[in-house]
Amino acid sequence: MGEKNQTLVVEFVFLGFSGIPNSHLYLFLPFLVIYLVTLLGNLMIFILIQVDSSLHTPMYYFLSHLSCLDICISSVTVPKILVNFLSQQQTITYNQCLAQMFFLISFTGTEAAVLAVMAYDRYAAICRPLHYSHLMSSKVCTILAFATWVWGSLDSALHTALSTTLSFCGVNQIHHIFCDVPPLLRIACNDAHVNEMAVRIASYFVAGVPLLFIILSYSLILCSILKIRSTAGKRKAFSTCASHLIVVVLYFGNALVNYNHPSAGYSLETASLVSTVYCIITPMLNPLIYSLRNKEVKGALKKVVGS
Repeated sequence: MGEKNQTLVVEFVFLGFSGIPNSHLYLFLPFLVIYLVTLLGNLMIFILIQVDSSLHTPMYYFLSHLSCLDICISSVTVPKILVNFLSQQQTITYNQCLAQMFFLISFTGTEAAVLAVMAYDRYAAICRPLHYSHLMSSKVCTILAFATWVWGSLDSALHTALSTTLSFCGVNQIHHIFCDVPPLLRIACNDAHVNEMAVRIASYFVAGVPLLFIILSYSLILCSILKIRSTAGKRKAFSTCASHLIVVVLYFGNALVNYNHPSAGYSLETASLVSTVYCIITPMLNPLIYSLRNKEVKGALKKVVGS
């Protein structure tokens, strides 16, 4: 961590909602409600999977990881935003900013990998049903889960290490609602070419590889589903993928807009809104998608509530 950085800038000021008059009065309650719904919804999914033996399958094992990640992503950003809403100025210290950035990148990168593994699980279940127990054994699931967390952590460690080399020369106003690499690069006063290249390469690799893997998996799944003769069989096969597909579209669609939007003609308020959807709204929607569209999850919930 650079001594120069800490001498010149000891805290940053978020400008994400500065264009909205009295934003702290109007936004605190909605953000608090969203955060509570996110926590309760994902915690419900996680607990149901742990207590209901019928959900002790690879698909729900990785869904529990997804729920855990959604709680983590939301908890990295929203509590600090809520605290700032109650204060006069929306600030964060230099060290807190780096920590927030590290965990946010780590969790979002891990989520991309988890979604890819879930697509592989659906491929194995639909295209290789006779080998499914071998392809998705408990040992394989544990290794894949560990690999997804390592995937996100390595990417995050790289970006955070590179960010410690940035100098800010007294400029401490971040045009965002939380700490992330692109907003910091915009206010850095030293040469950040290496950092910019790392962001570009990582966005294509860390998010692109899982997305390509998901597309390949679902292409093979679609080919297998089309070979099923009965309409009921096709519908059943597709229903097992529907919730996951919706979550994939939400996650990667929002990530694409958040990290690849044009710099020109893109207002601060619009950028803040996109970031809010990506890191705050999406984690809230995921448990709703899985609980409302999934018969097994709804059945497990009825059993727990009924007991």
